[in-house]
Amino acid sequence: MMVLTARRLAAELGSWRTAGPAYAALADRIRLLTLDGRIPLGSRLPAERELAVQLAVSRTLVAAAYARLRSAGYVQSTRGSGSVVAMPGRGAPAHDDGGSGVVLDLSKAALPAAPQVGEAAVRAASELPAYLNGDGYDLLGLPRLRQALADRYTARGVPTEPGQLMVTLGAQHAISLLARTWLTRSDTVLVEAPSYPHAYEALRAAGRRLVPVSVGAGDGWDDDGLEQAFDRARPALAYVMPDFHNPTGAVMPPGQRERLMSAAARAGTVVVADETMAELRIEGDAEPPLAAFGPAVLIGSMGKTVWGGLRIGWIRAEREVIRRLVQSRYAQDLGTPILEQLIALEMLGDYDALLRFRAQQLADGQRELGRLLAAQLPGWDVPRVSGGLCTWVNLGAPVSSELALAARDRGLLLGAGPRFGMDGVFERFLRVPFSYPAEDTRRAVGILAGAWAALDGSRSARDDFAPALV
Repeated sequence: MMVLTARRLAAELGSWRTAGPAYAALADRIRLLTLDGRIPLGSRLPAERELAVQLAVSRTLVAAAYARLRSAGYVQSTRGSGSVVAMPGRGAPAHDDGGSGVVLDLSKAALPAAPQVGEAAVRAASELPAYLNGDGYDLLGLPRLRQALADRYTARGVPTEPGQLMVTLGAQHAISLLARTWLTRSDTVLVEAPSYPHAYEALRAAGRRLVPVSVGAGDGWDDDGLEQAFDRARPALAYVMPDFHNPTGAVMPPGQRERLMSAAARAGTVVVADETMAELRIEGDAEPPLAAFGPAVLIGSMGKTVWGGLRIGWIRAEREVIRRLVQSRYAQDLGTPILEQLIALEMLGDYDALLRFRAQQLADGQRELGRLLAAQLPGWDVPRVSGGLCTWVNLGAPVSSELALAARDRGLLLGAGPRFGMDGVFERFLRVPFSYPAEDTRRAVGILAGAWAALDGSRSARDDFAPALV
């Protein structure tokens, strides 16, 4: 059983207080952390007294929060085991959880499978017998697939040979493999804030601490913050998403890419550029890959462009980096499945046509989402992005976690702003994908509008009973 310390839980909670009762706000934030997966099921929560001391609140407040979670089915308390995190209906007290449960899950920025996947799988299966005489363990990837990927990088302005590529089990596997290979428990990692939460988890598990640099939907990366982070923290590794950044949708301009790579070279930092969104362009011209400005390690994937169920990613790096990754990979897994590589190779045969199809899908999705939000939630600031899968909506008030919980109670699952940051920040923001079918988007915005109205009403009611300031 994992034991969650008071210090760690306090860090995950961040700025948890809201305008309502403090015990309810604390319970709701712990509930959200559970629903987001940031507190694993079965974890033992810290003792009431320990958490009260860490949060500088009364033990009575913590006890009331735990009791609220217990009655809702999110905590079980047994003699000798303390308070253990659970989910309603999974060995915990029954709880309705606001109605019929989750109807729409928009917590993932993803697309349905491309229409060509089924036929590509059939063709790939017909090629598989040619590989059955081998042992099937493939740490680097099929030579034909690595050649096809190398050709795409070369066409994008970064000359690449097959020996500079390793095929992985998706982008998340690539991030984790790089983190385990390059980082020690004493190392610092530069990250963006906000950013992809599973990257935070992989990097935090391998390194000592994360140093954040801010990224905004409108103003992009903090130039001074980047320079200072490299000069002062001297990070061993930097993880960035320069193209259609997740979740803001920002794109790093060429001049800033050059400055980033120069600062990294001075600090001796390995730069890892996550390009999983890079080819999901809706409009405008493509920027040069970060490797055009220096020896950046590039991560690519078919999870966003083709289908999340096709677990194929890759790492493009200098040959010495690939050699180190091969040695490290033996301890983690023994290669990427041959059949999935053959499917990926089939998909690359007409990849540009697929990307044009995706661009139209995403343009339509972004336009529909913008129209619906403008009509039903006109007070929200909805940035227009030139690519990617989502928009980083500014709600105008620090209520993202409350809104996400209210929406879930109505059947909609979305990623609250703090899910993409550290220490509970980004409460003013909500990541809303525009990659889902139009009908799902219409239903989701309708649910959001209802949740927002109810939330606004409850806030107004609380304000009515607040004492006047004189």
